[in-house]
Amino acid sequence: MKVVAFNGSPRSEGNTARLLAEVCGALEKEGIETEAVQVGGRAIRGCTACMQCRENRDGRCVIETDIINDCIEKMAAADGILIGSPTYYADITPETKALIDRAGFVCGASGGLLARKVGAGVVAVRRAGAVHALDSINHLFGISEMVTVGSSYWNLGMGLAPGEVEEDEEGMATMRRLGENMAWLLKTIHE
Repeated sequence: MKVVAFNGSPRSEGNTARLLAEVCGALEKEGIETEAVQVGGRAIRGCTACMQCRENRDGRCVIETDIINDCIEKMAAADGILIGSPTYYADITPETKALIDRAGFVCGASGGLLARKVGAGVVAVRRAGAVHALDSINHLFGISEMVTVGSSYWNLGMGLAPGEVEEDEEGMATMRRLGENMAWLLKTIHE
Protein backbone atom coordinates (compact mmCIF):
# COMPACT_ATOMS: atom_id res chain seq x y z
CA MET A 1 0.00 0.00 0.00
CA LYS A 2 1.16 3.51 -0.74
CA VAL A 3 0.22 7.04 0.31
CA VAL A 4 1.34 10.08 -1.68
CA ALA A 5 1.70 13.36 0.24
CA PHE A 6 1.44 16.59 -1.77
CA ASN A 7 3.01 19.66 -0.16
CA GLY A 8 1.28 22.82 -1.40
CA SER A 9 3.59 25.15 0.54
CA PRO A 10 6.21 27.13 -1.35
CA ARG A 11 8.51 26.32 1.58
CA SER A 12 9.65 22.80 0.77
CA GLU A 13 10.99 22.38 4.30
CA GLY A 14 8.49 24.53 6.16
CA ASN A 15 5.72 23.75 8.62
CA THR A 16 3.42 22.04 6.11
CA ALA A 17 6.24 19.70 5.09
CA ARG A 18 6.95 18.96 8.75
CA LEU A 19 3.30 18.10 9.44
CA LEU A 20 3.11 15.85 6.40
CA ALA A 21 6.36 14.15 7.45
CA GLU A 22 4.85 13.42 10.87
CA VAL A 23 1.83 11.75 9.26
CA CYS A 24 4.07 9.83 6.86
CA GLY A 25 6.28 8.69 9.73
CA ALA A 26 3.27 7.16 11.47
CA LEU A 27 2.17 5.51 8.22
CA GLU A 28 5.63 4.06 7.64
CA LYS A 29 5.68 2.62 11.17
CA GLU A 30 2.53 0.74 10.16
CA GLY A 31 4.21 -0.62 7.01
CA ILE A 32 2.64 1.81 4.55
CA GLU A 33 4.96 3.19 1.86
CA THR A 34 4.90 6.99 1.45
CA GLU A 35 6.11 9.46 -1.14
CA ALA A 36 6.36 13.25 -0.82
CA VAL A 37 5.67 15.49 -3.82
CA GLN A 38 6.51 19.20 -3.75
CA VAL A 39 3.74 21.18 -5.44
CA GLY A 40 4.01 24.61 -3.80
CA GLY A 41 6.40 27.15 -5.22
CA ARG A 42 6.22 25.66 -8.71
CA ALA A 43 4.70 27.26 -11.79
CA ILE A 44 1.33 25.51 -11.95
CA ARG A 45 -1.63 26.71 -13.99
CA GLY A 46 -5.11 26.73 -12.64
CA CYS A 47 -7.93 24.93 -14.39
CA THR A 48 -9.13 26.75 -17.50
CA ALA A 49 -12.49 24.90 -17.61
CA CYS A 50 -11.76 23.88 -21.22
CA MET A 51 -13.56 20.56 -20.57
CA GLN A 52 -11.11 18.66 -22.76
CA CYS A 53 -10.62 16.14 -19.93
CA ARG A 54 -14.33 15.32 -20.21
CA GLU A 55 -13.98 14.76 -23.94
CA ASN A 56 -10.68 12.85 -23.83
CA ARG A 57 -11.35 10.76 -20.68
CA ASP A 58 -7.73 9.64 -20.68
CA GLY A 59 -6.67 10.54 -17.13
CA ARG A 60 -4.71 13.56 -18.29
CA CYS A 61 -5.13 17.32 -18.33
CA VAL A 62 -4.47 18.95 -21.71
CA ILE A 63 -2.20 21.47 -20.00
CA GLU A 64 1.18 19.73 -20.32
CA THR A 65 3.47 22.55 -19.14
CA ASP A 66 3.59 21.68 -15.43
CA ILE A 67 3.63 18.72 -13.03
CA ILE A 68 -0.13 18.21 -12.61
CA ASN A 69 -0.34 15.19 -14.94
CA ASP A 70 2.48 13.55 -12.97
CA CYS A 71 0.53 14.28 -9.78
CA ILE A 72 -2.65 12.81 -11.25
CA GLU A 73 -0.76 9.62 -12.19
CA LYS A 74 0.58 9.35 -8.65
CA MET A 75 -2.91 9.91 -7.20
CA ALA A 76 -4.44 7.26 -9.46
CA ALA A 77 -1.76 4.72 -8.51
CA ALA A 78 -1.86 5.43 -4.75
CA ASP A 79 -4.10 3.87 -2.13
CA GLY A 80 -4.12 7.06 -0.07
CA ILE A 81 -3.61 10.75 -0.69
CA LEU A 82 -2.47 13.49 1.67
CA ILE A 83 -2.75 17.11 0.57
CA GLY A 84 -1.08 19.73 2.73
CA SER A 85 -1.19 23.50 2.55
CA PRO A 86 -0.32 26.47 4.70
CA THR A 87 -3.18 28.85 5.41
CA TYR A 88 -3.23 31.84 3.04
CA TYR A 89 -5.95 34.32 3.98
CA ALA A 90 -8.05 31.56 5.53
CA ASP A 91 -7.62 29.24 2.54
CA ILE A 92 -5.13 27.11 0.62
CA THR A 93 -2.26 28.18 -1.64
CA PRO A 94 -2.91 28.77 -5.36
CA GLU A 95 -0.80 25.72 -6.24
CA THR A 96 -2.87 23.51 -3.94
CA LYS A 97 -6.06 24.88 -5.45
CA ALA A 98 -4.78 24.21 -8.98
CA LEU A 99 -3.89 20.63 -8.01
CA ILE A 100 -7.34 20.05 -6.51
CA ASP A 101 -9.26 21.61 -9.40
CA ARG A 102 -7.36 19.98 -12.23
CA ALA A 103 -6.95 16.55 -10.60
CA GLY A 104 -10.58 16.60 -9.53
CA PHE A 105 -11.86 17.40 -13.02
CA VAL A 106 -9.58 14.90 -14.77
CA CYS A 107 -10.13 12.03 -12.32
CA GLY A 108 -13.88 12.54 -12.28
CA ALA A 109 -14.06 12.74 -16.08
CA SER A 110 -11.95 9.59 -16.43
CA GLY A 111 -14.27 7.22 -14.63
CA GLY A 112 -13.72 8.21 -11.01
CA LEU A 113 -9.99 7.48 -10.67
CA LEU A 114 -10.01 8.53 -7.00
CA ALA A 115 -13.16 6.71 -5.91
CA ARG A 116 -12.79 4.70 -2.69
CA LYS A 117 -9.25 5.86 -2.07
CA VAL A 118 -8.38 7.23 1.36
CA GLY A 119 -7.65 10.94 1.72
CA ALA A 120 -6.72 13.49 4.34
CA GLY A 121 -5.94 17.18 4.33
CA VAL A 122 -3.21 18.71 6.50
CA VAL A 123 -2.97 22.42 7.21
CA ALA A 124 -0.31 24.62 8.78
CA VAL A 125 -1.54 27.86 10.29
CA ARG A 126 -0.15 30.83 12.17
CA ARG A 127 -3.31 31.60 14.09
CA ALA A 128 -6.70 31.32 12.34
CA GLY A 129 -8.38 30.21 9.12
CA ALA A 130 -7.11 26.64 9.10
CA VAL A 131 -10.50 24.94 9.39
CA HIS A 132 -11.68 26.68 6.22
CA ALA A 133 -8.45 25.71 4.43
CA LEU A 134 -8.89 22.10 5.58
CA ASP A 135 -12.47 22.15 4.34
CA SER A 136 -11.27 23.34 0.92
CA ILE A 137 -9.00 20.29 0.66
CA ASN A 138 -11.67 17.90 1.95
CA HIS A 139 -14.08 19.02 -0.78
CA LEU A 140 -11.93 17.16 -3.33
CA PHE A 141 -12.20 13.95 -1.33
CA GLY A 142 -15.95 14.17 -0.92
CA ILE A 143 -16.80 14.91 -4.53
CA SER A 144 -14.32 12.26 -5.72
CA GLU A 145 -16.04 9.50 -3.69
CA MET A 146 -13.04 9.13 -1.41
CA VAL A 147 -13.04 8.19 2.26
CA THR A 148 -11.78 11.10 4.37
CA VAL A 149 -9.72 10.33 7.46
CA GLY A 150 -9.84 12.36 10.63
CA SER A 151 -7.79 12.50 13.79
CA SER A 152 -8.17 13.43 17.43
CA TYR A 153 -8.53 17.11 16.45
CA TRP A 154 -8.69 19.08 13.19
CA ASN A 155 -5.75 18.08 10.96
CA LEU A 156 -3.75 21.23 11.62
CA GLY A 157 -0.63 22.46 13.33
CA MET A 158 0.22 25.97 14.49
CA GLY A 159 3.46 27.77 13.70
CA LEU A 160 4.81 30.67 11.66
CA ALA A 161 8.58 30.34 11.24
CA PRO A 162 9.77 27.17 9.49
CA GLY A 163 9.94 24.37 12.06
CA GLU A 164 7.89 26.27 14.65
CA VAL A 165 5.02 23.84 14.19
CA GLU A 166 7.13 21.22 15.99
CA GLU A 167 6.51 23.17 19.20
CA ASP A 168 2.77 22.57 18.81
CA GLU A 169 2.60 19.33 20.79
CA GLU A 170 -1.12 18.83 20.18
CA GLY A 171 -0.72 19.48 16.46
CA MET A 172 2.11 16.97 16.15
CA ALA A 173 0.16 14.38 18.16
CA THR A 174 -2.83 15.01 15.86
CA MET A 175 -0.62 14.27 12.83
CA ARG A 176 0.67 11.02 14.33
CA ARG A 177 -2.87 9.91 15.13
CA LEU A 178 -3.95 10.86 11.61
CA GLY A 179 -1.25 8.57 10.21
CA GLU A 180 -2.31 5.76 12.53
CA ASN A 181 -5.97 6.19 11.54
CA MET A 182 -5.11 6.29 7.85
CA ALA A 183 -3.00 3.13 8.16
CA TRP A 184 -5.79 1.34 10.03
CA LEU A 185 -8.34 2.29 7.39
CA LEU A 186 -6.09 1.30 4.49
CA LYS A 187 -5.35 -2.08 6.08
CA THR A 188 -9.04 -2.63 6.82
CA ILE A 189 -10.05 -1.82 3.26
CA HIS A 190 -7.37 -4.09 1.80
CA GLU A 191 -8.13 -7.12 4.01
